[in-house]
Amino acid sequence: MAKVVYIPVKVKGAGIKELMNKFDIKEKYGIVTTIQYLDEVKELDHFLGQILGCNIKCVKNSDAEAFLYIGTGMFHPLNLAFQTKKKIYILNPMSKEFKELDEKYLEKFEKRKKGMLLKYITSKKIGILVSSKPGQNNMKKALEFKEKCGKEAYIFMCNEIKNLEDFNDIECWVNTACIRIFEDDFNVPLINLGDIENELC
Repeated sequence: MAKVVYIPVKVKGAGIKELMNKFDIKEKYGIVTTIQYLDEVKELDHFLGQILGCNIKCVKNSDAEAFLYIGTGMFHPLNLAFQTKKKIYILNPMSKEFKELDEKYLEKFEKRKKGMLLKYITSKKIGILVSSKPGQNNMKKALEFKEKCGKEAYIFMCNEIKNLEDFNDIECWVNTACIRIFEDDFNVPLINLGDIENELC
């Protein structure tokens, strides 16, 4: 059996310090980034730490009024906004773009989440998605939820979410793996377990 080796990919010479001089944030803010930019960003003032997937522990005890995310993609800033309810700024070292996370962009996801929550509430038969990937497997949590949700519930093991529309008797899907799915549209009602727990428990 082949040995799997994980090698972190890091960006060097992105010129992040120079980019920081080109804008001004009025609020008291903290900086977060991903491993790709960690070496440069950890030298900056206001640095709080690295965020990994949906893990944002480094900001939990911060008294910052806003957060600056240095990196690419929208998952991390969206997750920061949803979990902290604070203003989020984004600096993309690749495109050299600096911007504030648009409230309308956030509202779109909030509306979709509320719609999915309503669909879950009115559903009688649900499917609970459990990932077999290390670090994302939440079978224990899924089984506990299955027992207490008060609905006809079935657990589905999967490595990636696809073909859910083939199970047309499932009225709503509950995801117990990576919360990144809120960025995607799978053409079926699908909500993160954490959103249910936050709103209904």
